[in-house]
Amino acid sequence: MSVTLIFEAHGTTFDNEAHLSSGWNDVALSPLGERQSREMGERYKDDHFDAIFTSDLQRAYRSAEIGFGDRWPIIRDERLRECNYGDFTQKPSEIVDAEKPKRITVPFPKGESYTQTTARMKSFLDDLCRDYAGKRVMIIGHRATQYGIENYVNGVPLEKLVATHFKWQPGWEYVF
Repeated sequence: MSVTLIFEAHGTTFDNEAHLSSGWNDVALSPLGERQSREMGERYKDDHFDAIFTSDLQRAYRSAEIGFGDRWPIIRDERLRECNYGDFTQKPSEIVDAEKPKRITVPFPKGESYTQTTARMKSFLDDLCRDYAGKRVMIIGHRATQYGIENYVNGVPLEKLVATHFKWQPGWEYVF
């Protein structure tokens, strides 16, 4: 039995607006991010989810809380976190983006690699398949969260994912 998963990116943060890569920095949503979260809730007002999963970083779980309130269970899971950029945390995004292709298997200094973030996601998705078969869920997360989903569900190599420019859209649907 399959799981239907909708992935949504968290709302814009103060770091995003300053063009800084947050990694595990627990930065707040900006007013724009709060508005985006309300708009996300509106997009799904006639939908149903068995659960909404987010990372334990406030930009993800606050996006869910603002967008959906208590309509569905919101479950925080640290495995859904962004990549730990270590020494590159809160560095300018262009510097971190240039570094990403070098960090597929080699961790960021004092951080982690994309192979490690994908292993976290695989563990989460295996549990999701076991516990939510036949269900519809949402994940509100980060780029590394989506890299893990794309790699696990669609077999897209990490090398391709980290090299592809992120283009926002209102939700990505996966059935697996």
